Amino acid sequence: MSNLEMSVLRAQAELGDSDAADQMIELAAELGDLATLERLASQGNTTAADQLIESAAELGDLAILERLASQGNATAADQLIESAAELGDLAILERLASQGNATAAEVLEESLAE
Repeated sequence: MSNLEMSVLRAQAELGDSDAADQMIELAAELGDLATLERLASQGNTTAADQLIESAAELGDLAILERLASQGNATAADQLIESAAELGDLAILERLASQGNATAAEVLEESLAE
């Protein structure tokens, strides 16, 4: 897709064209363009938020997951716990557990037992 086509698609999405937004989300996911997904998610697009969480997890971008989780996104929090456990990032699990996240506490306990 050319830059011009991307610009047109972006403009249509920003004007509320849900089909254009869906195409932007799909394209951004394929390209690993987390910035575009984040921008669309911050505008309230739940599909973009879900794709952002999935893409961030696939790319190991725990900072995005942490940011979304701290904003109250439960799906991001769950994915952050799963990703942190897979990557052995006990500091994140400890931080979430200390903030009262029971799932993080359980996963941390399991990780420490291994």
